[in-house]
Amino acid sequence: MTKAKLSVNINKIATLRNSRGGNKPDVVKTALDCQQFGAQGITIHPRPDERHITYQDVFDLKPHISTEFNIEGNCTEAKFVDLVLANKPTQVTLVPDTLGQITSNHGWDTIKHQHYLQNMVGLFTQAGIRVSLFVDAVPEMVEAAQTTGAQRIELYTEAYAQQFLVDKEKAIAPYIQAAELAHKLGLGINAGHDLNLNNLQYFAQHIPHLLEVSIGHALICDALYLGLENTIQRYLMQLG
Repeated sequence: MTKAKLSVNINKIATLRNSRGGNKPDVVKTALDCQQFGAQGITIHPRPDERHITYQDVFDLKPHISTEFNIEGNCTEAKFVDLVLANKPTQVTLVPDTLGQITSNHGWDTIKHQHYLQNMVGLFTQAGIRVSLFVDAVPEMVEAAQTTGAQRIELYTEAYAQQFLVDKEKAIAPYIQAAELAHKLGLGINAGHDLNLNNLQYFAQHIPHLLEVSIGHALICDALYLGLENTIQRYLMQLG
């Protein structure tokens, strides 16, 4: 079985840059370095307030990404939709963020928003962009994700990370079930949120058909102590 790809989320690099102004650290150079150090993808999550990744960053990054380019965000924002269509990344991951939300904290209700998601998935798919839906590890949400026409789901892994140190078998169980169901339905499986050097290997070893993990906050925190190249190599090792 092919091991899952590592997509590095560079939002926190932009947060650091924006805190001082100017262009240090350089978001584009960081993306290039991540690719050189072995990352198989670059993820960004622009938000309406542009508190980390700016809309201009997306245009600046696009010509330089030679691996998979994954743009995450809330498609209820018209500016986000226009941004994605203008840049045509490898993948768009649709996340149901609310305005001003610090970080993503829940997946789509793919039943309640079925018709809306069908329209949005169709729009991006027609533009040649692979679509992934951010979902909780709930069978009903996985099933309804498939009927939107999305090609993949991204399993929201905060619950797994929180319970991992308490009972890792219990923590992983719903994710195994969700992944098996997704694969049966023909959906590709991504995962992300709070995955780190302590819990990633166990997750990757137990989730069948895992294609990609997107990791940002923990990886950048580790890089402060370990260095970016060494950190990326360590995360790749956890994936097999």
